[in-house]
Amino acid sequence: MLLSWFMPLDAHRKAQFQIHVCVVLWGFTAILGKLISLPALGLVVWRMLLVVAALALVPRVWRGLARLPARQIAIYAGIGAVVALHWLTFYAAIKLANASVAATCIALAPVFLAVVEPWLTNKRFEMRELLLGIAVVPGVALVVGGVDAHMRLGIAVGALSALLVAIFGALNKRHIERADPLTVTAIELGAGTLFLIVLALLIPAFGDPLPLPNAHDAGLLVLLALACTLLPFALSLVALRQLSAYQAQLAINLEPVYAILLAIPFLGEQRELEPMFYLGVAIVLAAVFVHPCLHREPTTIA
Repeated sequence: MLLSWFMPLDAHRKAQFQIHVCVVLWGFTAILGKLISLPALGLVVWRMLLVVAALALVPRVWRGLARLPARQIAIYAGIGAVVALHWLTFYAAIKLANASVAATCIALAPVFLAVVEPWLTNKRFEMRELLLGIAVVPGVALVVGGVDAHMRLGIAVGALSALLVAIFGALNKRHIERADPLTVTAIELGAGTLFLIVLALLIPAFGDPLPLPNAHDAGLLVLLALACTLLPFALSLVALRQLSAYQAQLAINLEPVYAILLAIPFLGEQRELEPMFYLGVAIVLAAVFVHPCLHREPTTIA
């Protein structure tokens, strides 16, 4: 019976398995961010640069780029700057706190999206989504109370990262259909890389945007860029052809759960966190899982 779940003839179950593999790989990004000794800026620039270099080898990306008008390229480049700031703040939150805290903060993104998306996409405002956001506040308070005081700056930076996720998620939703997804990714990450390098040159306090990694960090960076960024991206594109938006969102919402669970054997972070933290996580994740239920779609795939 277990083997039948993986039967290649069942495209829908195969897609469900694929999307969960993607989410597990995304969960590892927080773990790798903690294991890599580079500062957040250098880590993000190298990650984006490696992904862009890999995408530059794909002819489909160049064909898609040639078909795009300059205005659309500029829009994707602007979104790329937001993506870069998201990753910068995400890894900064990991460095300032830990992987579990940063992953929990990212779980706030759907709540922020409920407020941000109507402004950016002309979507009708939903009061029930705002109420859902308010319901998360006690969970956040428990998370803050369940960590040492020195980690609380990491929570604030992580919350900012979640807000940036909501912003670029809403913008991508509005513009993603106008170009090939791989081309969009290449433009956004390429522009984001340049944005961070220029930012570091203008603000010296940011530090060196391209510090030379040691052999250990270099191996983890390649793993982060290829196995935890490019591979799940490509695999998710295949899986989403068979899944509804509701099914995909339920799986993606598990990313902080996987990240927190992975942080236990790989980083031993459970020793740094109090029971109050996990109670807060449970409240936040409950709201995150309720969010897609408000817009549940039929599960039948045509």
